[in-house]
Amino acid sequence: MDFLKLTDIAIEAAIAAGKVIQQYMNDDIEVMKKEGGSGYASQVVTAVDMACEKDILSHLHPTCAAFGLGFLSEEIEDDGSRFEADYFWCIDPMDGTLPFINKQPGFSVSIALIAKDGTPYIGVVFDPATNTLYHAVKGKGAFKKGEPWRITPTNDYLTYVTDKKLKDTPRASEIEALLYEQVVKLNLKGVVELSGAGSVLNAIRVLENGPACMLKLPKKEAGGGSIWDFAATACIFYELGLPATTFAGGRLDLNRKDSTFMNEEGIFYSCFK
Repeated sequence: MDFLKLTDIAIEAAIAAGKVIQQYMNDDIEVMKKEGGSGYASQVVTAVDMACEKDILSHLHPTCAAFGLGFLSEEIEDDGSRFEADYFWCIDPMDGTLPFINKQPGFSVSIALIAKDGTPYIGVVFDPATNTLYHAVKGKGAFKKGEPWRITPTNDYLTYVTDKKLKDTPRASEIEALLYEQVVKLNLKGVVELSGAGSVLNAIRVLENGPACMLKLPKKEAGGGSIWDFAATACIFYELGLPATTFAGGRLDLNRKDSTFMNEEGIFYSCFK
């Protein structure tokens, strides 16, 4: 498998989709409803999401035939090809639709190549608001704007990165207690909250605001993000040697068979070990 060639194609696709988003960043966009998880953010979609997906598909579909790849994308029904092929594309054409329609930063394009066993081999994230590209290739390292990326946490507090503000989050007191356990463990001065982005850029914000973490507690209701919300950033974190795990610290199942949702085991990302 030519992972470097596939990475170049994924980068081209992500930037092309990002240019579509940039055309509409300041416009009022009609919002449509779709089937999703228990949270509103997973139930909204716009014509821009669909246009991004179309552009990405134009780049990636030829590789599916040429390399025998499967396919999973947020806005297309899961065809099960991810269970048959040795590798599959995992795509979120526009993560963070909610901040996008609110004209706030926090939306991005996310493309990953995942092995059948759930191991991420390529992760590409493009932030249209800042024109910043992040990517990683298994065994080749992580990159920001094409340059090797090194993470150096500098703050004297813990940054809690989240989509919803803590006060609006279920089991907030439980989360707060967990955060302050880390404050004590790392000898920090307290917690600062950074909220409002989609899951993909939240993971990036963890890396850029360290020491930092994001987490989602396990829950029974469908939600907690889907495979495409974490696939690309998991690759980036792994190449940086940093945790991207279930809430309990286990391996992320990025090709789970029963659902695309990650609610049952939750999520934990951090830029400290």
